[in-house]
Amino acid sequence: MFGSVHGVASPAGLLHILAGFLPLISAAAVPHVPPPAAPRCRYLPGDALWPSAAEWQALNRSVGGRLIAGQPLAQVCYGSNRDKAACERLRSQWTQQQTYFPDPVNVMSPYFLNNSCTPFAKDEAIFESAAACKMGNAPVYAINVSSVADVQAGFRFARDKNVRLVVKNTGHDYLGRSNGQGSLSLWTHNLKNITFLNYSSKQYTGPAVKLGAGVQAFEIYAAAAARGLRFVGGFCPTVGVAGGFVGGGGHGLMMGAYGLASDNTLEFEVVTPRGEYLVATPTQNADLFWALNGGGAGTYAVVISQTTRLYADGPVAGAFIAINNTNTINNITTTGKKADAFWQAVTKWQGHLSAFDAVPGLTTEWSLTSTSLQILVTLLDGTAAQVDSLLTPFLGTLRDLGLPFANTTSFVPNFYTHFSTYVPGGLPYGDHPTNDLVGGRLIPRKVAARSAAALTAAYRTITSQASTAAWAVNGIAGNVSGARLARGVRGTPAPTAVHPAWRDALYFVNMDVYWDPAKPIAELRALERQMVANQDLLRGLTPGSGGYMNEGAFDTAHWRDEYYGPNYERLLAVKRKHDPDFALYGLASVGSDYWVPQADGRLCRASS
Repeated sequence: MFGSVHGVASPAGLLHILAGFLPLISAAAVPHVPPPAAPRCRYLPGDALWPSAAEWQALNRSVGGRLIAGQPLAQVCYGSNRDKAACERLRSQWTQQQTYFPDPVNVMSPYFLNNSCTPFAKDEAIFESAAACKMGNAPVYAINVSSVADVQAGFRFARDKNVRLVVKNTGHDYLGRSNGQGSLSLWTHNLKNITFLNYSSKQYTGPAVKLGAGVQAFEIYAAAAARGLRFVGGFCPTVGVAGGFVGGGGHGLMMGAYGLASDNTLEFEVVTPRGEYLVATPTQNADLFWALNGGGAGTYAVVISQTTRLYADGPVAGAFIAINNTNTINNITTTGKKADAFWQAVTKWQGHLSAFDAVPGLTTEWSLTSTSLQILVTLLDGTAAQVDSLLTPFLGTLRDLGLPFANTTSFVPNFYTHFSTYVPGGLPYGDHPTNDLVGGRLIPRKVAARSAAALTAAYRTITSQASTAAWAVNGIAGNVSGARLARGVRGTPAPTAVHPAWRDALYFVNMDVYWDPAKPIAELRALERQMVANQDLLRGLTPGSGGYMNEGAFDTAHWRDEYYGPNYERLLAVKRKHDPDFALYGLASVGSDYWVPQADGRLCRASS
């Protein structure tokens, strides 16, 4: 699937790439002169002061030959030497996660790929032109990070040459933080070390694991299970758990027992934009630890490793319920009045979530479209009989409403088996298509109790709206209040900068809409505008609550309140301390209004 330009180039191979690629960029450049002090805008390829070929080669030598020239994935589709068979394979794999996470510069967000080089061009004549395939928002170069020194070299080069710098691990980022026009990327994906240890501090004593920044959920879940342990991660198996996932807070199937992933962090190893290597814990560089732990990824420092607590594994009970609105289950079709009954069931479901909220170890995920409601139940250290008992009232509600449904219950010896049973598409990668736009809102307990019908009406509006693509509303419910953490988290829960609304939320709801990448890019932009409008609709029903930055719209006008709430000013102070030049930038990230993206993609400092 990947040619050599998408893998980790050897030093000899990389220099060959540089020799052929760099003159194309620098041919039109005037003789290099030192840049002026504090330029207002970052340089782009073609600018007079864009780094020369010799300067890029010097950076490559300083990082041991691990500088990679970025290439668009669909380059095989373009030019006189295009490979039509390879292009067709790429089309079939375009929305699969594994197309993106091993690549140093391309990201999973269709909005930020921006069709700059698409394998779905309608006109064959477009494919004949190599010039029609552009880098767009993808970084021009990436450092395949293998050490602290590599990150330090990247920060130094970006500072001295006035080049935009971004950080990419897997590319699971819908806020556009892992890519940028004319940027240099610090690619941490290959930091794959997993070290199990016995940890001891004032906050926690017990089993823990130290993870390189590139470790993905499916890797640590399997490694922990082999040792009879549980790791608190997310539902998508390919997400990088250190850095981005924890940087946003991190919800998953165990949060009803152990809280968010960030509640379980013990320490970080990082490199700051100043080039400092630091270890951050609740007692050492505590301000930075707090900010990294839920205050946004790629904002304060580059994470090299994360250490987090583990829990003893044990049996897990589960259940899966499928309720259809207009389709058929057991040869019974729900139409007419039954369709209205379906939406009544959605309202009733929120009432049952309030009862579930009191059950330790219980987490539910559910997915709602205009035609179905699917529910997954996870009860750590529980029994099938307990799950059946918990669900009996809701299943009775479904029967009373006359709704057909399918229901199965499971009981397995450990979490990994439960996870592998229910993850869509199966392990290792699961099936989470990348052609996705997301938005969401935290739903407070009080709002769910008094306004369940209004919330259901909003969900019905969202999932039923006229659109070029189908919309879904997805919820995850697990009690992460302070009282639950005190009971469920071993030791003292970590200080975390997640939005305080998490502690008052009965559930988090996100919205998905999947865009056909063969459609015009204008349709994608229209869907993003609708996503923001839908997020604002939920905002109006939940005053004073917040959102989840890892699953939120990037261009909401309310991003400070949505994703940071009362933590924002304190987070900005941490940003100014450890990144005083605001070298790390991402849309809707703390301090992002220091920069203003221009029409050509370059970043310019905001006017004072």
